[in-house]
Amino acid sequence: MADTVLRLTGIHRSFTQVESPLHVLRGVDAAIRAGEMVALVGPSGAGKSTLLHIAGLLEPADKGGIEIAGVKADGLSDKERTAIRRDKIGFVYQFHHLLPEFTAEENITIPQMLAGVPRAKARDRARELLGLVGLSARAGHRPAKLSGGEQQRVAIARALANRPRLLIADEPTGNLDMHTAENVFALFADLVRGQGPGGAKLGALVATHNLDLARRMDRIVEMRDGVLVGG
Repeated sequence: MADTVLRLTGIHRSFTQVESPLHVLRGVDAAIRAGEMVALVGPSGAGKSTLLHIAGLLEPADKGGIEIAGVKADGLSDKERTAIRRDKIGFVYQFHHLLPEFTAEENITIPQMLAGVPRAKARDRARELLGLVGLSARAGHRPAKLSGGEQQRVAIARALANRPRLLIADEPTGNLDMHTAENVFALFADLVRGQGPGGAKLGALVATHNLDLARRMDRIVEMRDGVLVGG
């Protein structure tokens, strides 16, 4: 599949319980292309978060293949997996997880510096991204001085800081009111589809309970009995 940014093949994941293993993922297959938003739905406890963690290389699968932007990630060392997460994957969560003691600009600058980008260049990129999400005037504000929607927009900008190919989002609008959620989703969609400045297309896997938003994405896949169906 051309320009596939995420490919999962036969992903299995189980957790040990007292009486018997709990099989959460039972052979998940998925592929996401650049410019495509895929909604991941399913009831609580179905394994959505586990799948996101595996797709984002935050935890290993028991079995199966993982490919991120053409790089096979299964079987790599922790250091190699960390490098792929840093360089190719951006994360957006329901709660923004911004560093409270740092400004919006600094929250976007720091991940770049951790990746080896010089401070001045990282700062310029942070200012560019804050402009992209409409927050240039709020660059010097700490998270406590930002609204919920502004905090989430900073979190999206931070996720883009190292120019990832894949975005992993877990309920990115779940903590926002309806109007703010609509604005954040529209921004997120524009960025994924390459409609913002720069025009680079990303792939996105978005877990959500909001079926209205899910229907506006390119595909919906449902976690059911440990596999993905639909889409």
